[in-house]
Amino acid sequence: MNEPLAWCSLLLIAVTCAVSYAGFRYREVEEKLIFQPERILAGKEYYRLVTSAFLHSGWNHLLLNMVGLYIFGRILEWTLGANDLLLIYFGAVVGGSLLSLYVHRHHDYQAYGASGGVCGIIFAYLLLFPGAGIRLYFAVPIPGWLYAIGFMVGSFVAMKRARDNIGHDAHLGGAIVGLLIAAALHPQAARYNWRIFLLVLVPAILLLVYLWINPLFLPILSFLDPAIRAKNRRSPLPSHKQERMEVDALLDKVAKDGVHSLTAKERAFLNEVSGRYRRREESKKPESGLAI
Repeated sequence: MNEPLAWCSLLLIAVTCAVSYAGFRYREVEEKLIFQPERILAGKEYYRLVTSAFLHSGWNHLLLNMVGLYIFGRILEWTLGANDLLLIYFGAVVGGSLLSLYVHRHHDYQAYGASGGVCGIIFAYLLLFPGAGIRLYFAVPIPGWLYAIGFMVGSFVAMKRARDNIGHDAHLGGAIVGLLIAAALHPQAARYNWRIFLLVLVPAILLLVYLWINPLFLPILSFLDPAIRAKNRRSPLPSHKQERMEVDALLDKVAKDGVHSLTAKERAFLNEVSGRYRRREESKKPESGLAI
């Protein structure tokens, strides 16, 4: 009952809520701050690596992240101080964004949310308080080391499947960076809790090596089959750029010779591409949840 107020955590929550609310109301705010690889790489708008953490897809997304930030952030603030809390949080935000930027550097991709930073806070908490454990969805208690293993494996599998709009790569990058910063700031904790530190660090290194070699999650056999490797060398462009070139060529053909010059296969291809773009425009905004 006599716990001090965690002013830094509360201020971070207040600013995030204010900016998220502005993003809910004004599309131009969202467009200016959202994570978008093309704008970051081509437009050199590097600030998006950080500002995207202040945006959310909706009230549920915002509430989930802010509850996680409040529960774990205030404990780190009481234990480490405000400066270390901010360093871990924003380091995790940038780390998660950089991993996401690498994975999606050739994609038409957008994302937002504080989940990468919150995951960094949680994994720093696991390193400093390994015996405290985690309550899954704030209800089911599980050991911290088990949560760490499940989180790493689950995030990697979800990244490969890519069947949802959750930014699992940002979560994973944030968790890794948060843990490493906490270990750098407090090496005695890493030595004392070396088991959970290695449980995260070793899979993280293996995952980063895998992403460096195979960022598009191609089948492993494609690196062993000479025919597939030769085909990949002949097709250096990403698939979405190859598709765009094919569409441009067919549109030029229509402009020159008329729509009747297209074959049935070419018409089907154009219909399929236009339908996919139409569905994308009609789909809802990307969402990102926090796996806790």
